[in-house]
This record gives sequence, C-alpha cells and structure tokens, in this order.
Amino acid sequence: MTSRLLMPCRRADVRTEEARMAEETVGVDGSVQPTPILDWEHPALAGLVTSVRREAAARGATSPRALLQVAHGIIARRVRPVYSVEERRRASHTLRLGRGSCSQRMAVLESVARAVGVPTRVRGLLVDGAFWYPRFPRFKPLVPEHVLLAWPEFLLEQRWVPIAELFGSLSELSDFGGGAFTNQGGETLFDAVARTAVDWDGTPGCGMSGAGCDLSAQVLVDFGHFGSRDELFARHGQTLCWPARRLGEPVLGRWGAGARADAGAASA
Repeated sequence: MTSRLLMPCRRADVRTEEARMAEETVGVDGSVQPTPILDWEHPALAGLVTSVRREAAARGATSPRALLQVAHGIIARRVRPVYSVEERRRASHTLRLGRGSCSQRMAVLESVARAVGVPTRVRGLLVDGAFWYPRFPRFKPLVPEHVLLAWPEFLLEQRWVPIAELFGSLSELSDFGGGAFTNQGGETLFDAVARTAVDWDGTPGCGMSGAGCDLSAQVLVDFGHFGSRDELFARHGQTLCWPARRLGEPVLGRWGAGARADAGAASA
C-alpha cells in the first residue's frame, strides 16, 4: 500500500484530466533561458560548463549531443545520488552540495544544456509509487501513491531527444546486454540512461530485451510537455507536500541511493 498522506493537497484528480492536459501541451517549445531551477548563469554552473567543454575538447567530442554525454558523466561523478525530496532546488545549489536526487541531477544536466545553447523541455509523468518499492521494502506505506517525474528532452539534430535516448536509441541501448533498470541498489534513472534503455511508452521493437526496458505500465498519467520543470511543478506541485518535505529533507537529502534505501520515502 502506498501513502496518500504525503501527496500535495492541491493536485487535481489526475486521471480525469489526462486527455485535457495532453492536448494543452502538444507542440510545447523549450528554451535556453535560465529559470529559478535551471539557473545556469550562476558561477557554479559556469564552472561546470567550463569543465565540460574542456573534457569534451580533450575527447574530440564536438557535437552538442557528445557535449551533453560528457556533461552527464561529469555530473554523475560530482553529484552523489541521494533521496532528496526538494525538487524545486536550484541546480547551482545541487551542484554546490555535491549531492542530489535523480530529478535534481537531471536539472543540472538541463542547465548545462541551456548554457551551451541546447533548448530543453520536460515531459510530466505521474508514475506509480509502487515502482519505488524495491528501494523501500520495509517502508512501503510511506512511499507516495504517485511520484511526479520531470523527464527531460533536448533539442538535438532538429528533433526532441528524451534523456533516455541521449546515449543511443532505445533499441541500441537495450541490446547492450547490461540488464534492465530495476530501481534498486545504487543506480538511479539518471545513471541508468547511460547504459540501458528506459522506455515509458511501450515502444515496439525495443531490442532483444524490450520487455525489460518497458516501464510504460508504471505510468499512471502523461501530463504532456512543459517548457521547463519550473512550469511542470508550478502546475502540478511536487511529489511530497510541504510538511513532508520539511521533515524528510534533512535525513533523506543526505541518504545515499542504495545505502539502506528502505529507511525513508521515495524520490525520483
């Protein structure tokens, strides 16, 4: 059983709004502009971008996609995965802390993308809280009923590329043989996309291990696209209500992913 007590009080009955929201967000454009969350003009982000450009140049990685792949690797090394629940945290703050949730680490990558001129947007997915049960086997009643996931997309090669395809097509990634993402241990969604396919749509022909990469059954509602994660959270709120975030962040915000992960509530 998941918990309804931790959910934002102002979120609407999402199942009845799915069609309307999807229609409203068709054709949403992204942007390279900074936002309160994606504050890429901050000196901390500027320093990260310099490091990314330097490492990319040393590797001969010249394309925007290759640059973002390098950025992903640097962020994975510099920002330790934890179960932070404050999803509107500024990317610069996450970077300076050196730790962040999956969602917060994605926000850092989005910030780098915007800083180097690659527009970004996000897709809002409401995911079944049971998807996080493997991380919290002894505390299932504390796992939120729904988790709101901001899934980034980048405008590369004149098309919107979801973060799941930043390192290759879903078919290519699923054929790497590294195994499907299981949402347990130390690997988060942010880390997984660099080695395996993560598919929220049930895409046909997702490689030999397609069944393992298909997470579409976990998606309760697809809210469509938003110009930024700021817009998504402003419209639908964060996964946890303010009192739960206030009480949980001091502990979960330092708790490393995979390290006794059953001791708290879930974070994307």
